[in-house]
Parts: sequence; C-alpha cells; structure tokens
Amino acid sequence: MNPMRSLSDISIQFVKGVGPARKKIFQRLGIESVEDLLYFFPRRYEDRRDLVPISRLKVGEFQTVTGKILGSASRRSWYTKKHVLEVVLEDDGGHLVCTWFNQPYLMNYFKEGRHAVCYGKVDMYKDRLQMISPEWEIIEEKEDAQLNLGRIVPVYPLTRGVTQRFLRKTIHACLERYQNQLIDELPVPLRNKYKLYNIKRGIRQAHFPDSFPDQENAMKRISFEEFYFFQIAVLARRLSITRKPGFAHTMADAEVLKFIDGFPFALTRAQTRVIGEIRQDMAKDTPMLRLLQGDVGSGKTLVAIFGCVTAARNGFQSCVMAPTEILARQHYENISRMIEQGHLADLRAALLTGAVTGKEKEKLCARIRSGEVDLVIGTHALMGGEAAFRNLSFIVVDEQHKFGVRQRALLAEKGHNPDILIMTATPIPRTLCITLYGDMDLSVLDELPPGRGEVKTRLYPEDRAEEVYALAREQLKKGRQVYVVYPIIEESEKLDLKAARTMFNHFKKETFKDFRVGLVHGQLKAKEGQEIMDQFKNGKIDLLVATTVLEVGIDVPAAGVMVIEHAERFGLAQLHQLRGRIGRGKEDGLCLLIGEAETDDSQQRLKAFVSTTDGFKIAQRDLEIRGPGRYFGRHQHGLNELKVANPFTQLDILELARQEATALTGADSKLEKEQNRRVGEIIRRRYPSYLTDVAAG
Repeated sequence: MNPMRSLSDISIQFVKGVGPARKKIFQRLGIESVEDLLYFFPRRYEDRRDLVPISRLKVGEFQTVTGKILGSASRRSWYTKKHVLEVVLEDDGGHLVCTWFNQPYLMNYFKEGRHAVCYGKVDMYKDRLQMISPEWEIIEEKEDAQLNLGRIVPVYPLTRGVTQRFLRKTIHACLERYQNQLIDELPVPLRNKYKLYNIKRGIRQAHFPDSFPDQENAMKRISFEEFYFFQIAVLARRLSITRKPGFAHTMADAEVLKFIDGFPFALTRAQTRVIGEIRQDMAKDTPMLRLLQGDVGSGKTLVAIFGCVTAARNGFQSCVMAPTEILARQHYENISRMIEQGHLADLRAALLTGAVTGKEKEKLCARIRSGEVDLVIGTHALMGGEAAFRNLSFIVVDEQHKFGVRQRALLAEKGHNPDILIMTATPIPRTLCITLYGDMDLSVLDELPPGRGEVKTRLYPEDRAEEVYALAREQLKKGRQVYVVYPIIEESEKLDLKAARTMFNHFKKETFKDFRVGLVHGQLKAKEGQEIMDQFKNGKIDLLVATTVLEVGIDVPAAGVMVIEHAERFGLAQLHQLRGRIGRGKEDGLCLLIGEAETDDSQQRLKAFVSTTDGFKIAQRDLEIRGPGRYFGRHQHGLNELKVANPFTQLDILELARQEATALTGADSKLEKEQNRRVGEIIRRRYPSYLTDVAAG
C-alpha cells in the first residue's frame, strides 16, 4: 500500500481485525476510512488504574467495578411484566448485584467464572449493593487486560455487533499501523504559540491517554484545530458575500410607522427593535446576512414580512422558504389574511410547493418570472429550475436547522446577492451562534406578545395513561381541541411503543368514541395532510392523533391540550417545539406527558422540560445533556465536522481559535497569499459546500 496515500482514502477494511465483513458494522458508526476511525473519539473515560473494591463502593455515585461472576438468574417481574436479569459479581471484599430489564440475551454473556467490568450508579436495595442497567464488559484474554484494565480506558459510542473491547483493540491496531501517516495541518507557529501537541501525539493521547492532563491537552489540540479551520470557513464566507454589491432598499420613517401601526395589536418592543435592525441592514448596498432567533410564538413571521414589504416598495421580489408544505401554507394563509385586511396594502403573494403541478405550476412560474408576484412562499420547490425570479432581493429561510447550508446558497443564487434573513425557533446560546452562524449578524426576539395563556406541564408514568385520557376527555367536553402525539406511525415488534395508527383506531372505537378523531403523519400525501389540518383548524376534528409532523409551526388557537406519549423518546428541543403548538390563544394550555425515563439522560430531559417553558433555558439544558452535535443533528453545517470541539464547554479555546481565524481572514479574505494557500486547500476539502464563494474567488 502506498504510504503517501491519504488516510481518508484508505478503507476501514484494511485495518487489522476488520476486513470486508466487519466494514459494514463500522459504516453504521459513520466510519468508512482509516481517518474516520482515528477521529472517532471516546465519549468518556474510565480510570481503571486502581479500581474501587466492592466493599468500598459509595452509594449514590457512578463508579466502575470489576469482579468475578458468581452466578446469574432471570425472571419476570410480577408488577411490570418485564424480563429481569440479575448477575452477582464478587471480589475479595464483597458482592454486587447488577440488574438489567428486557435484555434476556445477556444471559449468554454472563457465564459463571468469567470476569466482568461494570459502570453505573451504585444503589442500596434490601441491604445489598446493586447497579441498575450498568454499562458492562467481559474481560477474557491477556491482551484484553492490557487495553481494558490497569489504565485510563476509553469508552466509545457503540452500535450492534461492536463491543468496547473490540473497538479498543481495532483502534489500537490502527494507531500502530497508520499514526505515522497523520499529516499535521495546523501551522507550526500556532502550535508553538499555544503549546499544542503535534497531531500524532494528540490522536494517541485522545484514545489511550497516559494521564488525564495528557487527555485534556490532546482534546485541546484537536478542538483548537477544528475550531480554527471552521471559523476561517465561516469568516471567509461572510467576507466573500458581504463584500459584493447588493441592493439598497430604502423605507421612509412614515412608511415604517405605518407598517408597525397597521396591525390591530401592538408589536412587542423586541419586534420593533428587530424591524429597525433589518431596516438598517437593507438600506446598505451590501447583502444582509442576519439570523433571527425567537422562541415559539414570539412573532418572527411578522418581522420577516417587514423585509418582504420593504423589498416590494423598492420594486423587488422576495421569498419565504419553509421546511414543510403545512408550514408554507400556513405562512401563505396568514400573509393573505393580512393583505385582505389591508395591513400589507397591495402586496401580491403566491404559494409554490410540491403540490402545485402541471399547468397551474407553469402559470405561476411565468407570473414569478415576469414580476407579477412580489412575494413567493414555498418549500424546497423554490430551489427547482422552473422557479426563476425577475428581481429577487430578499430571502427568508424559516427553521434553518431543517436545511443544509448548500440549500441556502442555492436559493440565494436565484437573485443577485440578495439580502438573507434566517429564522429559527430553536434558541441558540451565544457560544453556538459564534460557532455556527459567525457569518451572520444576530437578532433576538426575547419577549412574547402579551395576552397569551400559560402552559402547565405534567408528567405521568405509563400505568396512569387512562388518567391522562380522562383529563383529555374533560377538556374536550369544554369545547377545547386536543393533540395526541406519538414518536412512530406503525407498531414495531422490536419497540414496545404505542404507535399513532394503532392508537388512532383504538381512540375512535373506544377511549374517545364520542368525539371526532383524526390522524396526521409525515407519510401522508401533502394534500391529505393539509385537508386533515384544515379540518382540525376549522373545528371539524376534536382530537388529532399525530407524529412529529406537528413539531414546526402549526397554529390552531383553539387547541389547548397536548398529550405526548413515550415522552422519553423525544429530544428536549423537540418537546419544546411540540408544546409551543398549544396555549396560542388567551386560555391556558395543558401539556400532559406519558413516559418512563429509564436512562439518566431521559430523566434529566423530562425534569428540565416540566420545570420551565423558557426556550432559552431549555436550549441551554439540552446542550448540557446532549452536546451540540446531537442537539442540531448530523446534517447541520459545521457540527458534523466538530468531532471533538464543543463550543458549549470550550468557549476559551473557541475564542482563541476565532481570534486567529479573524486575523488571517482580515488580512487575506480569499486565502490567496502564498502562505495561506495550504489553509485554503484544507478549508475547501473540509467544507466543500460551505466555501463555494471563496473557492470561486
């Protein structure tokens, strides 16, 4: 094999112990190449240099213990009907009982006489020490002991078919074979300035640290590199866009006041402030790049419409892109209502989604091309080749986290350096804004319109579901509408979940047979889904069974109650978005969760959700629990590249890296100077879609 070949080009199958068969297992972890494996870092570490004897374990703490398997027994719980496996570990000082639920296959591993390592929270039950559902490993061979005992041990994310032992062994073999082919891309002066490890030492100490200070220094080194190159990409992108000529939109003070005073309700101070920020940006002859974040119900759409009206007053077109047909149609209906009521004067609006086809689509696209339409509201259909604008100068992208950065760029290409406003209802702490949206200015709607009802949230265990349904029936009798939300559509044999379709049928025939019950989910055709939502909105459906299609932007003021089943299966941000669908009128809302939080993470999530309705507090807590990568999803630009760097916990490193990136891009925004060309190549390789403008420049 060619030693100069890039590690990203060498398949994982060539690592000792993998081969073609196990290659597929690694692909499930997102590992395709040798480079992927070397950058697949532990999620935590266990100090197994001096393990605590069972007799000295501390109740209430998470600890690691090793011992010989004395015996095991399985049974069915008479109360919950769950399968229970109990394994007794012993060492020279005592006994520990480890208990697992609904995992009968574990019997095959816990054979008497074998040695096991377990990590979990230590409890006392009936005068005996126990751990519930601990992480576990069986230690067998001598080689196993060298990597898995007597040292600081890495603990990796796993998938079916991979054990910690096998993963450590494979990564160790990969380091032995390939670490000398690692290329250090961070400039030497920067490494020296901040006393950072070279990449070979950094990667080895990240996987198999000699000490915790070594592990911290390794993480600092790798995090600095990731932050540095991503911040260069973010800053260079901003400069490549904002240094181009854009459209100067003017709006007289009297016209701005007429817009603000033209509604039958008073705008919040935050809305008025953000309208001023957008007006200032749009008056410049360079493109606006602004992120507008505001909690559910804070009035983002009205603020965005100000930009659309401003563009129209200056003779230009605008568009609003939403992630779903339901949300796009809702925006269109709300804006049409404002136009009919005279709040937006003579603005000409149209709706373009995947449901618009054939002759109807041809006619609409012709009107957009000719400039007969001022504002087009739509979905991904706006990016299609047929959707050409006469003079697009203002773009709104709603729910940015649902779109990739390349989609945003494709839409921008429909105009000539248009102003761009990105909207998100996912509250983002400042540190993440710097990291992810450093190419944008930030506006925040931090207050809700007055007169809204409060939403009370309660959590019930599975065995009290009937109590929840009884509460829902009481609310239905009072004339209120109810959502019941499920995480999946069809019943699955592998998951013990009540599915939307199954429960819809049960509710219709049994629990809610006296009421009108509807079902909406993501697999319905757009037209069907819209018809059901319209029926619910118009009061022709009393109770709507739904999947997370509800998560974004549905506005039904009469819907005051939401039941969320299997609440532990939802992310915290997702729960917050769902809850935002109720309490939109003057009456208080009621959010009833049914769930069993079996993991520490899900317990923390549900506790945080019940304790506050403040979106920013929830976002902060969500980040603490899950970290930014899982918070935004793998497709979010930048975060899928930040394999170690965490802007939430490493703000000091982020700010140093951003400082260096700012200095470099300020002096050479297109990365054209001789000393920066290598950096430009690295950036373009790591962020091919993110730096299209710089690459072209």
